[in-house]
Amino acid sequence: MTKDDAPPAADEPAPPSPDARPAATGSVQAASRGAPPAPGEERGLSRRDVLRVAACAGMAAGGVAFGLAIRDRNPGGRQRKLAAIRDHRVARPAGAVGMAIVRGPDAAANVTRALEALGGISAFVRRGDKVAIKPNVGWNRLPEQAANTNPDVVAQLVRMVIAAGAARVWVTDYPVNTAERCFERSGIRKAALAAGATVVMPDANNFRDIEVGGKFLRVAEALYPIVDADRVINVPLVKQHGLSGATIAMKNWYGVIGGHRVRLHQDIHRAIVELAAMVKPTLTVLDATRVLLANGPSGGSLADVKRVDTIAASTDEVALDAFGVTLLGLKAADVSFIAEAEKAGLGKADWKSLKLVEVGG
Repeated sequence: MTKDDAPPAADEPAPPSPDARPAATGSVQAASRGAPPAPGEERGLSRRDVLRVAACAGMAAGGVAFGLAIRDRNPGGRQRKLAAIRDHRVARPAGAVGMAIVRGPDAAANVTRALEALGGISAFVRRGDKVAIKPNVGWNRLPEQAANTNPDVVAQLVRMVIAAGAARVWVTDYPVNTAERCFERSGIRKAALAAGATVVMPDANNFRDIEVGGKFLRVAEALYPIVDADRVINVPLVKQHGLSGATIAMKNWYGVIGGHRVRLHQDIHRAIVELAAMVKPTLTVLDATRVLLANGPSGGSLADVKRVDTIAASTDEVALDAFGVTLLGLKAADVSFIAEAEKAGLGKADWKSLKLVEVGG
């Protein structure tokens, strides 16, 4: 693993067991600092981790055939009807722009211009809506290390959604590293609060059991804003990933579920597609202000980061992922889950076939 260019503090974490849930911190209004994480969490996903997960896939083949239940809570409880995540997509007028790609040095301005090209935020958010915003806050990294969504992008989306009349705006994620540290060091907690959002941390009480209904993933527990929201906005960034090849829009839904998520690596491409089928967002805003080209998904070295200063927005996550992998020097055909998602009817891999608006550059 490459040495961090921006080293953590002396008590910085190295990854917990992949099956372990981060220490519960509660919603930000009631959060406590909690005990320091176990040493080594900062390391992220190592080559050894990748090989170990790959080895697990063969051993678990029988279980995959029957589908996984990714839950921690109430394992011996009575069966009950589970919630389902609603379809959060909105109807788009005939001839509407399918994707906007904006380039420029100001990330917040790029967000504004991208959404204006799609018809404005009011095309997606109504007055009185409850809106969940899902950035990638997976790692205890600084914004410059490109392991998490740019906090300026998150803040601008919060401001725009509030200006559109949203009654409530949640920003939430379930990080891999200790949640408290990830939200702080990424700058996302501070930015979201300053913009007027409520930050929902992955406390055990903030999850709801849900029916996924996939062949691989049957049931799971999901952060409640994704279940309760009227509108959901996905805000991923572009990173290389040691197992899936890339983590962009569809892979970002990994961060809404709890339980033993490492099991999803038994068939990661299939799992990504089923997660994308589980959550159908209103809008996706892809943050390519900085792109992590190598040693993803956790990164750490500034040598692996490229400044791209690009925002792309669309209602088609498959198209956004297909565009996003080009920023990693890949083609959509190089990343299996993109073709699988298109085959499942979740979007188009040929992003250039959409009505496209490009600004700046």
